[in-house]
Amino acid sequence: MHWGFPALTEPSASPAASLGIFEVRRVLDASGCSMLAPLQTGAARFSSYLLSRARKVLGSHLFSPCGVPEFCSISTRKLAAHGFGASMAAMVSFPPQRYHYFLVLDFEATCDKPQIHPQEIIEFPILKLNGRTMEIESTFHMYVQPVVHPQLTPFCTELTGIIQAMVDGQPSLQQVLERVDEWMAKEGLLDPNVKSIFVTCGDWDLKVMLPGQCQYLGLPVADYFKQWINLKKAYSFAMGCWPKNGLLDMNKGLSLQHIGRPHSGIDDCKNIANIMKTLAYRGFIFKQTSKPF
Repeated sequence: MHWGFPALTEPSASPAASLGIFEVRRVLDASGCSMLAPLQTGAARFSSYLLSRARKVLGSHLFSPCGVPEFCSISTRKLAAHGFGASMAAMVSFPPQRYHYFLVLDFEATCDKPQIHPQEIIEFPILKLNGRTMEIESTFHMYVQPVVHPQLTPFCTELTGIIQAMVDGQPSLQQVLERVDEWMAKEGLLDPNVKSIFVTCGDWDLKVMLPGQCQYLGLPVADYFKQWINLKKAYSFAMGCWPKNGLLDMNKGLSLQHIGRPHSGIDDCKNIANIMKTLAYRGFIFKQTSKPF
């Protein structure tokens, strides 16, 4: 399988390397299996003592295939248990990503058969995923009161699991967007030195749904919503096949259990985060897929 990294070696500027610990190079063995190998370099100035310690802690696992979650988890725990810092332990599991944080988003909206117009966002979840550890650090989750079609259809409730009582009396989209901005500020995501990007399962959420509803309501769209990573495209780059059935196909292709119920916004976000973490374990580097507005 093609995982999106070079055929020979790829030096990584990991957080640990920036602290003068060591450099990790991704190498391919004779069978084409990707491995992470800590290499002593002049620039990193990693002491022979620490390198020796790391080798003793990890033993034969040091040059085991990266991409096996069990190996990465074991290695991380071993390093942490022997007094190595969290950044060093995490480095064994993940190559460095281009972003400090990934903001996983998945809207649910009013719907029916045939489709109603305009559709309105009724669930607005965001997971803040640390780009170094790929762990969830914070959650934003609100339901939204629809105004054009305030009554949810039976089809919508059956699809999303959202019942009328969950949206009645909830804030409007304008109010929720204001709270998103407050949350972004509180989480340090508006700092120009912090690189973050939204991640969605498809382009619909940020290319169609949010700008379309904002245009209908006469609301501005914040700049941070105008660039994103389409997980389907990232998955296809990594795996070499298109996930026709979205999250279900991606979970199946990676041998992951589906979390929660399909078409629950917050559960879909958890599945996206889990898929991203698994791809990161295997060495995939996430890049923006959207085109500038």
